[in-house]
Amino acid sequence: MVGRLTVTASIVVVLAAAGAQSQEPGPFPAPKAEPAIVAPGKTSADPPSDAIVLFNGRDLSHWRGKDGGAAKWKVRDGYVEVAPGAGDITTTDKFGDVQLHIEWATPAVVKGEGQERGNSGVFLMDRYEVQVLDSYDNKTYFHGQAGSVYKQHAPLVNASRKPGEWQSYDIVFHAPRFDDQGKVIDRARVTVLHNGVLIQNNVEIYGLTYNDRPALYIAHSAEEPLHLQDHGNPVRYRNIWIRKL
Repeated sequence: MVGRLTVTASIVVVLAAAGAQSQEPGPFPAPKAEPAIVAPGKTSADPPSDAIVLFNGRDLSHWRGKDGGAAKWKVRDGYVEVAPGAGDITTTDKFGDVQLHIEWATPAVVKGEGQERGNSGVFLMDRYEVQVLDSYDNKTYFHGQAGSVYKQHAPLVNASRKPGEWQSYDIVFHAPRFDDQGKVIDRARVTVLHNGVLIQNNVEIYGLTYNDRPALYIAHSAEEPLHLQDHGNPVRYRNIWIRKL
């Protein structure tokens, strides 16, 4: 009996050693492609050399109205302002996986409360909203405040500045993938920094960010436009640039 236990113990030790040896990291193959050179902007808010500048402070040449006509928002003093009632605007170009920088400001004169105060939205792929809202000392449902993935994920923290002050979103977005039958096989994911503060950490998006119904994926193209929302408030935007990933 003792002899069998000794043999069994020896086998276990040998197998454990073999297993440990098989898990030792080996050399990784060297990458075949050299990383491309991208010249960064002078600051983190400035577009790098491979970015597409969607709004340069002068015109809306990269944008159109939701009906396909000219974008009718007001451009002045280096920013574009929502013209309430004019409708959403969308980019003429389409995008999939992206890095997006966008700056925005809610009205300095506060009107309304909750969702009626400085409301707009950044819609990735025309469908998935990162909420824009005056969330400075303004109570609303948590997954509807500034920086939320609308009605899905509240921001990790509220990093809002005072009404009228310029704010920024830096967004890394990975588009959803669908199979040949239109079923989602990889959900969209998004990371958001609000004024330099991490507020969404690679969260899954569960589908279209509806206001009045559960999230749902409906198959769409690999690239779709970016759109900005007219929610009836004169929210301002500036310095909008995007990089395809």
